Amino acid sequence: MKHRKAAATQQQQLKSHYKWRRKVFAMVLLGFCLCSLVLMQTQYSQIMALSARFRHEQQVPPRIAFLFIARNRLPLEVVWDAFFKGEESRFSVFVHSRPGFLFNEATTRSEYFLDRQLNDSIQVDWGEASMIEAERILLRHALEDPSNKRFVFLSDSCIPLYNFSYTYDYVMSTSTSFVDSFADTKDGRYNPKMDPVIPVDNWRKGSQWVVLIRKHAEVVVQDSTVFPAFQKHCRRKSLPEFWRDQPFPTDPSKEHNCIPDEHYVQTLLAQKGLEKEITRRSLTHSSWDVSSSKDPKRRGWHPVSYKFSDATPMLIQSIKDIDNIYYETEYRREWCTSKGKPSMCFLFARKFTRPAALRLLNMQSELGVHKATGNP
Repeated sequence: MKHRKAAATQQQQLKSHYKWRRKVFAMVLLGFCLCSLVLMQTQYSQIMALSARFRHEQQVPPRIAFLFIARNRLPLEVVWDAFFKGEESRFSVFVHSRPGFLFNEATTRSEYFLDRQLNDSIQVDWGEASMIEAERILLRHALEDPSNKRFVFLSDSCIPLYNFSYTYDYVMSTSTSFVDSFADTKDGRYNPKMDPVIPVDNWRKGSQWVVLIRKHAEVVVQDSTVFPAFQKHCRRKSLPEFWRDQPFPTDPSKEHNCIPDEHYVQTLLAQKGLEKEITRRSLTHSSWDVSSSKDPKRRGWHPVSYKFSDATPMLIQSIKDIDNIYYETEYRREWCTSKGKPSMCFLFARKFTRPAALRLLNMQSELGVHKATGNP
């Protein structure tokens, strides 16, 4: 009798054990199914998001991001308003102005600049690393839109030389960036303290008004080595008129007169081995002043500013007629091409005052709008 009771108890315990194991197995199986369902849902959401992004990119044409560096407002906004009109799907606008400045109905008459200021702009000083920091901030914002494929830097005194369609086709027709870049052999620009981060063989100079493809824009934003070196070792030579506000230099003759925005992008791309991916010229024309300054050492530091009386069809035509650029330090002549054929070199020009730009705009209105044929 006792033996049968013990056997019954043991059998009952076994049933309870198997029942517990089945419950555990069921719970594990349920958990696995739930996890699989969540994973499948996540993957499905990702696939749908990628699909939606792909459809969006297919529907939205590649855009040019126009990146303006301004002191406050844009004095030539009316010129750019006429340039942008009717092409809303093929461009975007970003403006770096002084901190706190807003592009609202009180400060701009163009819908294309309304609320286009950056909310994290910084104070920019000429000849300081803050200028290239502003460029990096502009690129970071513009890269957030995947439809932006080209990135054009412009000053607040730039004007377009052709209509939008011609400009768009010219910029988009090549897979390269347009970066004015040449070997800098002048004494005093390169600071030996940059070595070995930036060897002298990679030191380049050129115009800050570059046009970048998306890949190169990402390189600039992601840079964490060249930019800090520029902040530390590339500084403008102190000028006598500023010595009252800054410590007097021990020996001014030994200062390195380094202008960061004339070297940064060029040197960075050389450092990354990307020079074969650039067209080594700028699309923005500047006429450098070589005679107006009384100080010979300061001649050529700033481009000529065109005033009302300078703004003539002959001036614009003379800029449009330029089809090659000669680089003295490299004994190199850059012949300008577009789509594999000879072309004019410049799409934009600076520095134009507001009266000069308005005069040109009025002349264009009187003559009628000319389609892009390579002629004015």
